Amino acid sequence: MDSTITLPIWLFILITLFAAIMVLDRFLMPSMRWYFRRRVNRVIDEINTRLDVEIRPLQITQRKALIDRLVFDEKVLEAVKQTAQEKGMPTAVAQDRARSFAREIVPAFNAYMYFRIGYWIAKRLARLTYRMRLGFYDNNELSKVDPESAVVFVMNHRSNMDYILVSFLVAEKTALSYAVGEWARIWPLQTLIRSMGAFFVRRNSGDRLYRRVLERYVNMATRAGVCQAVFLEGGLSKDGALREPKLGFLDYMLRDYHSDTDRDITFIPVGINYDRVLEDRTLVRNLDKTATKRSIWFVLRTTFRFVLKTLLLSRKTRLRRFGYASVNLGNPISARAYCANNNVEFIHIEQEKRFEKTAELADVLMTQVKEAIPIIPVALMSEIVLANRDRWRSALELKALALQRMDALKKMGAPIRISSTTTESVLSSALDIIEGREWLDVQDSLYKARPDAIVILEYYANSIAHWPQPELRVTPDVE
Repeated sequence: MDSTITLPIWLFILITLFAAIMVLDRFLMPSMRWYFRRRVNRVIDEINTRLDVEIRPLQITQRKALIDRLVFDEKVLEAVKQTAQEKGMPTAVAQDRARSFAREIVPAFNAYMYFRIGYWIAKRLARLTYRMRLGFYDNNELSKVDPESAVVFVMNHRSNMDYILVSFLVAEKTALSYAVGEWARIWPLQTLIRSMGAFFVRRNSGDRLYRRVLERYVNMATRAGVCQAVFLEGGLSKDGALREPKLGFLDYMLRDYHSDTDRDITFIPVGINYDRVLEDRTLVRNLDKTATKRSIWFVLRTTFRFVLKTLLLSRKTRLRRFGYASVNLGNPISARAYCANNNVEFIHIEQEKRFEKTAELADVLMTQVKEAIPIIPVALMSEIVLANRDRWRSALELKALALQRMDALKKMGAPIRISSTTTESVLSSALDIIEGREWLDVQDSLYKARPDAIVILEYYANSIAHWPQPELRVTPDVE
């Protein structure tokens, strides 16, 4: 009974690790899961009392259950069968492919991560860089939106900061679910993004089975009333102007939509604009087909240097350098009302005709988004500088022309939130930003656009170029 048993050190370590894992699995992990689930439920109960659009049951359903529901969807099963027949593979293999696609797409929304951690990060990043502005075309109209409808924010895509900016600014109203590109599928970023309710999308995928799984997820989320944010352009604008809308997501939402019996889908146009887009040089460079591709090392090195340099600046200097970031919410558009007014029922239309009708709705939405894009100082001043690219102008002349343009825009009903008391300082700051980025030639206190900066100036001016430009003249006393 008192004899000694000798074990090899490796076996002792193995037994110890196994015992520790068993203790964690049987005793500690259930308690931790209960503790965190309790905290998450407490956050959901608290948040739902003040959100305009509550967190939907689908968002807090276990991810595994959602994946199973998606994989065994009737239309997904049909697509699995077709794929197996076309590619000559066993049905079980095609089923596994569908499951891998579902695992890739389905988010793992965590209310605590979204509202406690994600909101804090978004708030810090947004305020660290920009002066924030949130505007409304008609706040009364937004307050009338049916809280039981599936709310879809339809936005223009200026920067990857759009995700952070809009999530922060509408966090008091709802929790957004984004479609995120493959660029974010890197560890540990993808885990964080999934917990924020986002789902990953393969851009331009030609795999029919994948497209079917994605379609059914979007349809499932929409029918469940999950609040979503969609970039109809499908990607970042490279020249600053709005791109042609992509119809995929709209079609996924509407192809099985019964306007009489299904919950309403409310589209809210969102216009976003920046005095400085962080990726502007990269986006503009992509327009040059002859430009050599930058290496990953160059991108990482440049990004790190930019972030470090920005963090070392004082807050006042950062805000002066980056200027305004503005989000403007337009008037909501009800899918139910649209169907009734245009005598269209998407579910009963053949595919070709349905795409035509979807394109018509997309054009309506993009027009509303275009009209909601805020008029911001740098875009305004870039437009004025470009219009006078062939002659030297003083700062006073440029600001006088900008004031005329502002008056004209206000008469057209453009969303411009520059008060008369701050106009002088705001326009001076915009001119300082442009000059500080070396887009202007300066001579004897006169300014003119640099030839090599025309493209980048056009990038910013294009964000408001959809508003007609009347002929502007410098007044005689300024001349």
